[in-house]
Amino acid sequence: MRCLLQNIRETIRAAAPDAAEKISRQMPTFWQGENLIHFAAFKKHIGLYPGGEAASVFAERLAGYKTSKGAIRLPLDKPIDYELIADIVRWRVKQAGG
Repeated sequence: MRCLLQNIRETIRAAAPDAAEKISRQMPTFWQGENLIHFAAFKKHIGLYPGGEAASVFAERLAGYKTSKGAIRLPLDKPIDYELIADIVRWRVKQAGG
């Protein structure tokens, strides 16, 4: 799990190189004028929290994933789509004015 979380962190860092890392809501968070994305490990999934609009903006690519307002669940029994994570983060950076 640690390796998986590290890969997600590195993916986010590459997509948002100017963002600061912090802990917010007890989760690793990338911040650039506002919270860009939080992420956390759970028993059966990784939770990504890029904010409310991401699930609708990326709806086509998120088909097959459980989503709710502001949350995306990446199940641990499927390969992690790092390119999707990077695209969401780059979109959030643009939203934040970066």
